[in-house]
Amino acid sequence: MNIAIIGYGKMGKTIEKLAIERGHKIVMRISRNNLGEFTIENLQKLNINVAIEFTNPHVAFHNITTCFEAGIKVVSGSTAWLKDWDKAIEIMNQNNGSFIYASNFSVGVNIFFALNAHLAKLMNPHCEYDVRMTEIHHTAKVDAPSGTAVTLANGIIENLDKKSKWVKEFPPKEDEIAIESIRQDPAPGTHSINYISAIDEVEIKHIAKSRDGFALGAVLAAEYLLDKKGLFLMKDVLGLQ
Repeated sequence: MNIAIIGYGKMGKTIEKLAIERGHKIVMRISRNNLGEFTIENLQKLNINVAIEFTNPHVAFHNITTCFEAGIKVVSGSTAWLKDWDKAIEIMNQNNGSFIYASNFSVGVNIFFALNAHLAKLMNPHCEYDVRMTEIHHTAKVDAPSGTAVTLANGIIENLDKKSKWVKEFPPKEDEIAIESIRQDPAPGTHSINYISAIDEVEIKHIAKSRDGFALGAVLAAEYLLDKKGLFLMKDVLGLQ
């Protein structure tokens, strides 16, 4: 299929490499150096099947909705733009579009999301345990906490009655989950969930070794979306329903 890469940084270049290895063609590459080429007209004339968008919170909504308006399916891994989520989905529906969004496209992380939610359900009756979260990323990462950490926190909140929100501040209140964000190099990404009581501790952890896992998941999502219409998640792609 023909792919547009919106956000041609380190992640975009890794996506390009893996997509080509899987037999796909990159027909558009957009970075801050050629933003003038990112137009509805150019998107439409290049016979693009799917756009893969990894940019930043300030431009993600514009990038995603421009693709919808051009009739292009979108896979996006940009984080911290979700205040505009409802507007983006409205524009998707107006244009009969297709969209997969994930805070993290790694196959292992998405299995970790499911494991995290299940562990929270198991822990729900056991009030003697409190939960803490830590995420570690490279110093160039813009958002803190990471989008992956926020997804994990929300998965806990949905399944653990005594927690109602996540915070960055320490110490947290009784109904809050504190997320500790650490920035150090090199660190593609580590996320830890700890349930702690007076007598023991239960920990689950995901450690990313490179960007390849995130990039491969995005390409798998694009392949999944090729013949579909509507809104989907990575759990649909991976059969984790």
